[in-house]
Amino acid sequence: MSSEDIIIEKLFEQRDMNLSMLKNLDFELLMDPTEKEIEKIQELQKNTIEELKKIEQEIAFLTAKKS
Repeated sequence: MSSEDIIIEKLFEQRDMNLSMLKNLDFELLMDPTEKEIEKIQELQKNTIEELKKIEQEIAFLTAKKS
């Protein structure tokens, strides 16, 4: 396995963790949070989505580079 393959695998792991975090944050919104908690959750969701976009761009770049 090349170093690029290892990097891609790690990026997929990070992506999966972020997707899991988004599911957990969605669940927290169902638990009748306070307004302040809602704001924090929404900020975390926004940041996590931005991170996911970066990870997916990096995965796309590395897989296109391999081809």
